[in-house]
Amino acid sequence: MILVLDGHPFLWWARNESTLTPEARAAISDPSNDVIVSAATVWELEIKRAAGKLIAPLDLLHVIDLEGFSCLPVSGQDGAAAARLPMHHRDPFDRLLVAQALRLDAVIVTRNSAIMSYDVEVLAA
Repeated sequence: MILVLDGHPFLWWARNESTLTPEARAAISDPSNDVIVSAATVWELEIKRAAGKLIAPLDLLHVIDLEGFSCLPVSGQDGAAAARLPMHHRDPFDRLLVAQALRLDAVIVTRNSAIMSYDVEVLAA
């Protein structure tokens, strides 16, 4: 299974916080699953960290590598697909995650209820 981590679940995992659901923790730690962090998520977290809205490691890409995750680039196809999604949710970062998950037939690990309004598989974080 391919898992695409939303921002907060990625940070919770990186900090080893008990905030993640046991199901999400088990799926992320399962070596048969591919765990991905989108470049859009890295961008969003860096913006929020710089604005003082959250605490995040200074080198998110290094953390992604240390955890054995992959960083998924945003393609033109992803941008076009995100723009064409129904306007259930206006957050461009989340819309990119949905588009990428749909393209990859992946599961998004999130607690964001707005993402759940799309026809994409979600694992509650």
